[in-house]
Amino acid sequence: MQFHPGDSDPDDSHLPHRVAAGDGERLHWAGMEFVIEASAESTGGAFSIIEEINAVDAPPHVHTSEDELFYVLEGDHILTVGDTEYDAGPGDLVFVPKGVRHAQRRVIPMTGRTLTMFSPPGMEGFFRELAGAEASGEVDGETIERITAKYGAVWVD
Repeated sequence: MQFHPGDSDPDDSHLPHRVAAGDGERLHWAGMEFVIEASAESTGGAFSIIEEINAVDAPPHVHTSEDELFYVLEGDHILTVGDTEYDAGPGDLVFVPKGVRHAQRRVIPMTGRTLTMFSPPGMEGFFRELAGAEASGEVDGETIERITAKYGAVWVD
């Protein structure tokens, strides 16, 4: 993340600041791109925002600690929250309370962009660790399960 003249000192990143277009923390995992636009560190622990670019579908899962909000930037998505299925396109927002089973599917696989907000923050660590494991050649089923458990996500049927 880069700070720009007139923005807050990076040592005080939880104070008012901006992240210019293209300056988020870019991560790559399994052919997907994730951009951390806001993190626990940059928001003083308030929330995190992750841009998901052309990601794969997310199978049913539950977050034990975080509420999750999806804001669709591009593409057509189907979000299943509990027993309700939402068709979501650009400009639509879908909220998922913590503890509620949900899944995300792209109408056209690996297309579209969403901003995903987590509150409280912390799930950005999940994406950082997955990207780091892949970069070091250590990604396998056991590693993915360990990282998933660490961040309180539970895969469900």
